[in-house]
Amino acid sequence: MLWAIVLSGALAVPSYGTDQELISSITANKTINIPRVSRPPTIDDFISMKPAPEFADGKMVKVDKLVQRNPSDGQPVSQRTEVYLGYDAKHLYVVFVCFDTDRKGIRAHLGKREEGWGDENAEIMLDTFNDKRRAYGFMSNPLGIQSDGIWTEGRRWDMSFDALWYSKGRLTPEGYVVWMSIPFRSLRFPNRPQQNWGVILDRDIPRNNEDSYWPYYTDKIEGRLNQAGQMTGLENISPGRNMQFIPYGSFRSYRAPDLRGTPRFAGKDFKGELGLDSKIVIKDSFVLDATVNPDFSQVESDEPQVTTNQRFEVYFPEKRPFFLENASYFQTPINLMFTRRIADPDVGLRLTGKKGAYAIGALFADDRSPGRELLGDDPLADSRARFAVVRINRDIANQSTFGVIFTDREYEGEFNRVGGVDTRLKLNSNWVLTGQAVVSSTKFRDGAAFTYMAGPSYNLTLQRSGRYFEYYGSFNDTGSGFYTDTGFFRRPNYRSTYHEMERTFRPEGRYVESHGLQTNFSRGFDRDGFNLDSWQGATYYVNFRRQTSAQVGTGFGTEGLRPVDFVSLPTTKQYSKTEHYLYFKSDYWQKIGFSAEIGRSKSINYDGIGVYDSPPSGQIPWLGTQKRMDLTLTLRPMNQLRIDNKYLYRRLENPPSGQSAYNLHIIRSKWNYQVTKELSLRVIGQYNAQLANPLLTTLKSEKGLNADFLISYLLHPGTAVYVGYNSNLANLDASLATDANGYLDRTRDRFINDRRQFFVKISYLFRY
Repeated sequence: MLWAIVLSGALAVPSYGTDQELISSITANKTINIPRVSRPPTIDDFISMKPAPEFADGKMVKVDKLVQRNPSDGQPVSQRTEVYLGYDAKHLYVVFVCFDTDRKGIRAHLGKREEGWGDENAEIMLDTFNDKRRAYGFMSNPLGIQSDGIWTEGRRWDMSFDALWYSKGRLTPEGYVVWMSIPFRSLRFPNRPQQNWGVILDRDIPRNNEDSYWPYYTDKIEGRLNQAGQMTGLENISPGRNMQFIPYGSFRSYRAPDLRGTPRFAGKDFKGELGLDSKIVIKDSFVLDATVNPDFSQVESDEPQVTTNQRFEVYFPEKRPFFLENASYFQTPINLMFTRRIADPDVGLRLTGKKGAYAIGALFADDRSPGRELLGDDPLADSRARFAVVRINRDIANQSTFGVIFTDREYEGEFNRVGGVDTRLKLNSNWVLTGQAVVSSTKFRDGAAFTYMAGPSYNLTLQRSGRYFEYYGSFNDTGSGFYTDTGFFRRPNYRSTYHEMERTFRPEGRYVESHGLQTNFSRGFDRDGFNLDSWQGATYYVNFRRQTSAQVGTGFGTEGLRPVDFVSLPTTKQYSKTEHYLYFKSDYWQKIGFSAEIGRSKSINYDGIGVYDSPPSGQIPWLGTQKRMDLTLTLRPMNQLRIDNKYLYRRLENPPSGQSAYNLHIIRSKWNYQVTKELSLRVIGQYNAQLANPLLTTLKSEKGLNADFLISYLLHPGTAVYVGYNSNLANLDASLATDANGYLDRTRDRFINDRRQFFVKISYLFRY
């Protein structure tokens, strides 16, 4: 029934003529010629909301015909906007003059770099190779707070990219002005006397849910860079010599449990580290990054996630800069590059870039963590694993690509190697087909001997993008012998299909901007045909004006478990699962933003799979009632202070008794005070409580209280000073005694300080 409703809605989508007619109407008359300026413009030259005489009358090209994409596709920008562009031998200059009739409604906060989201935003995108596949993005809020990233068609934004560029922003009585200076040295582009780049200009007005672009960019068709304008006039420019060296020095004092052998506390009063990151640009197109003894301690902590009663590994995103930058070069439909597997490298080398139709990525690194997890008398102590990933991607017609990838992890005679091919085919203006086929070969130590296994994995995805109707369908097939040590992988011997359709209605009324229905359907089997899981669900959503939305969802399905999954199961067993939830989010007010999600579901008590073999006393996994609640509250009591609060709650009840197997509480509060654009003070407090019932689960009752303090001075990417302190309290036994299973004993209410660290890190960018 749900499928019929959505399909009937899809058939009712308004018609806009043929694909070619629509594309031609969008891409017509959108070329600008950039003049060379006699001197660099400054923000003061435009602070009166018009250019100084030296930059008026065509001395900088003016663009003022921005068009809405949302909420009213094809309508002029609601607030007058003018963009001025010019260049000299070393920089591209962009000035946004943004008028606003509601001066008090402008959202602009002083915050950390990359944290200007939610504010007004001015942006330029540059497709420097003009291949309609990858572009740089430079964004600033009205106070000059920078964000930058790389847009890749089919994969969207990679915000890990950090470039050295300059921005200033200033509020005025009539609106605001944003000034940007982008060094050509921070870009890669072909070595030609005359450049022809793709360009997109964007102004976001969040209180109106509005984003407007030049040229006209619509979501009636798939893709962004295929709708970009053309920028000509750049002559005799070059990135020039570009070598970067970032030495760092750090020291720390710490104390933490050492769980190798007999658990004990270990630490040092002083531990110093020196290291070096370097970047060398080769022939304007390729970047060679090298790191020696990198400091990969995370300055930013992970956002809290629920890991209790999860059958499979929980994904935590990468945060370390060396692995983040240019990560899009290694992305494929099957995740074969999850750099958190490289936990403690000593050296790393990465080559990325593009020449003609070919994009190349190669990464090599070692990992000291396997040897450091062993005691000194172990023959493999201080041993290290070695990682290698090579990826080559070739552009073919119409924003399509074909690629190959090879990954390898070697460790003391063991290895895991994966190789395969993938493709992205743009079928027309709305439909895209992606696919990948890979095979793995693994040799691992099984006691005193070695064992081999091998297997394939396949992925096929068909996707339709549009303003009113969207579809996503995938098929995945993974053999029982497939494994990847370099990627993120959850289960072998699994064959599944997933389908999702969404119909959006856009009344664009006074209160409701859009609403719609999204349905999904999935089935999963092992290769013997046993039903491992199934699901069908539906979500109805409403998007209101002023950044407010609501959702209601429901679903039902099954999950099959086998004796191979749980040793306590005498035979295969199917469990019926359901879920119902409500969600509401609003940033209606400038100073307050919040979201709330509550849900109730029928969920299986896996009881810490991967930690214990089965539930207590030989119990088989049972179906319980799970109640969940996720709350967030963001406060901005003053322009320089942001307070992010989060509360996560989970409770799993046993239906016959009504007793809970566990109650989980995670409370986190993050305070950031921005003294200047460069200097910030941050405090994080987090409380975790996992309260377990030993009659229903083998999980332990665990409690922890963590405090994190950080002072950051970030002049620009590469040049920074960090001073931090972290302290953790836990309900551990002070002697670090263990139970019969080798896990640390827990007390009922007594806390000890089990981890603490003070650190200082200094880095400086030398650029030649």
